[in-house]
Amino acid sequence: MPRYYTDQVCPDRRPATIVVYDGISTGPIFKMEKGTESVVCFINKAKMNNSVHLHGSYSRAPFDGWAEDTTKPGEYKDCYYPNNQTERMLWYHDHAIDHTPENAYFGQAGVYLLHDVAEDSLSLPSGPYDIPLVLSAKQYNNDGTLYSPAATSLYGDIIHVNSQPWPYFKAEPPKYRFRLLDASISRSFLLYFESTRNLKSGRSRPQKVQELYISMAERYEIGFDFSKYKGKNVTLRNTRGFAFDTDYLHTNKMMRFVVSGNIVQDRSDMPNALRTIPYPPDMGVVDHHFKFEMTGGRWMMNGVMFSDVKNRVLAKPARGRVEVWELENSTYHAPWVGVYMFHCHNLIHEDHKMMATFNVSYIADLGYDETHYIDPMEPRWRAKPQISADFTDDAITKRIQFLASSNPTKTTRDEDTKTSMATSQLPTATEN
Repeated sequence: MPRYYTDQVCPDRRPATIVVYDGISTGPIFKMEKGTESVVCFINKAKMNNSVHLHGSYSRAPFDGWAEDTTKPGEYKDCYYPNNQTERMLWYHDHAIDHTPENAYFGQAGVYLLHDVAEDSLSLPSGPYDIPLVLSAKQYNNDGTLYSPAATSLYGDIIHVNSQPWPYFKAEPPKYRFRLLDASISRSFLLYFESTRNLKSGRSRPQKVQELYISMAERYEIGFDFSKYKGKNVTLRNTRGFAFDTDYLHTNKMMRFVVSGNIVQDRSDMPNALRTIPYPPDMGVVDHHFKFEMTGGRWMMNGVMFSDVKNRVLAKPARGRVEVWELENSTYHAPWVGVYMFHCHNLIHEDHKMMATFNVSYIADLGYDETHYIDPMEPRWRAKPQISADFTDDAITKRIQFLASSNPTKTTRDEDTKTSMATSQLPTATEN
């Protein structure tokens, strides 16, 4: 539940007010098993509307954090997550219209880990040697309070890792698995270890790299072997001047690893292959082209803002179809049907409506006639006032049974899919 707390970041200044989940900054880490469905209840005890998005999950449309599907202060919303993807690092963050960068910047973000049995056979570093590292950049006022994001990109002069400015980590000599997330609202990073530039990162197989570029909302996993650095310090740094981000005095520093001289038995491995990924075939053609730009002082996609309700559906892909989307930056899905958002993840740009939608197989007034579980604004899935009667054991059980009875894992009927795929061939104003 998002609510207000204070965090003493600057020792000789006022504490900063933050808005975090369950009193933890960064939010609680969810550790979920593949195939175990979950229902998470989010209660808004803050002062602004919120809408929680599980980033990287193929969630149903009513639980995907649609920007206009907000939970008001004093309301709650039950969100169903299928947890049926292979192991990976997801993250959850606020997605409320007009407040996304502010809510996320002030602390409404957290890590969501999916585990599967295939992961265990790889013998990757685990337990205390499997560490999420959430990167961000903040800016503070002279009195120690957090500077609030405005209408332009906020790159931040204070680097945070797991909500701590320039922290250190007491490491042991064995290999570590670090799961990196860039939760900044505007800043990207080009990372390297000061003592060495040998990192291992990859998805289907590990790749040795000299440095790692990570941008807003991206996640990477790296392996690092500290056995050569017993009793030494190793510093993770950021490269200056590689992007349009504004650099400050200490934005080239991330965190320090203080490696002990202990002898620790290491049974982990960095295998040469991780898993086979069923990549789609090369289609040889671009289905849609999306241009991100500022026009007339407004952030737009293909000349459309999210507030342009009649024109903001820029694509209508049929469920199951593979498409190639080309994204052009002119500035410096899964098996479910439904309406979803896509947007720039510089959250300042998103908040200024650089966001559009795509409709997977249908809603009637958008050119489709399917009715199964697709409208993120359908009243039965919206947030409800928080009352004590809804949080008894019996009431919670009934809510979960209601979600289960609606069968959220079921896909649409074959005949519905055929109808929607046929309809989706109709040309749209933004087709290329």
